[in-house]
Amino acid sequence: MAGSQLSSELPPLDALLKRLREEKPLVQCITNFVSMDIMANTLLAIGASPAMVHCAEEAADFQKIASALLVNVGTLSPQWVAGMEAAIGAANKLKKPWVLDPVAAGATPFRTETIVKLAKMRPCVIRGNASEIMALAGAAGATRGVDSTAESEEALALGKQLSLDLGAVVAISGKDDYVINGNSMLKVSNGHPMLQRITASGCAVTALIAAFASLAPNDLHMATAYALGIFGVAAEIAVKKGGEAGPASLRTHLIDTLYTFTEAEMESYNVSICITEPEQ
Repeated sequence: MAGSQLSSELPPLDALLKRLREEKPLVQCITNFVSMDIMANTLLAIGASPAMVHCAEEAADFQKIASALLVNVGTLSPQWVAGMEAAIGAANKLKKPWVLDPVAAGATPFRTETIVKLAKMRPCVIRGNASEIMALAGAAGATRGVDSTAESEEALALGKQLSLDLGAVVAISGKDDYVINGNSMLKVSNGHPMLQRITASGCAVTALIAAFASLAPNDLHMATAYALGIFGVAAEIAVKKGGEAGPASLRTHLIDTLYTFTEAEMESYNVSICITEPEQ
């Protein structure tokens, strides 16, 4: 792993990835219709196991067998919100890590109010783009649905305050990804601009964060950075393997790369996960 060497209880990335593939964490995904396919395939490819369980009548019970919970608010209805709240309540009671993806926060009052309510239920990690994080933190910035109108650096101050207020790791996705844990911040500089052309790629990486969080509940800061880094590096490798032909090719090669992903492959492509302290 290139970049500054930061103190962490986590093993090297290749060892953590090996552990994930051996333990196959089961991630309960309450997510939107658009993201279900790529999210499930991302988790399966990396070696985890997905379960798209959102029904209120079984969402809480499923947490008894799940390793982690992902809550993505892309598709909202009162029935879905009930399922989210039931699953979150069970995850908290069972001390299972859960991750919130505040999709399109700020777009409508119902959506924003729902996200704020869920955030108060104490997620261990929140991952969103700059506009989503700013809206969740209370900024009156503009938003275009799921598209960010701000760069990730613009959300750092509000992201830090959000992390301090909620006691959660806050990951801000963009050209550079920032992972904030109170007063500590990491920058992850991997990925490819074409990822923006693949619908729900951000949703997929949030599911990957949930899988890694289940393996390292005591080091969520680095686990989140690892997940963002591994997804970004996989995208870079996928482009070189033929993904530059277009978004559909990139999606296929991305999933294949996550399946075959090894430390040796990263080195052969001269690509590294770069985790550094951002400039203040």
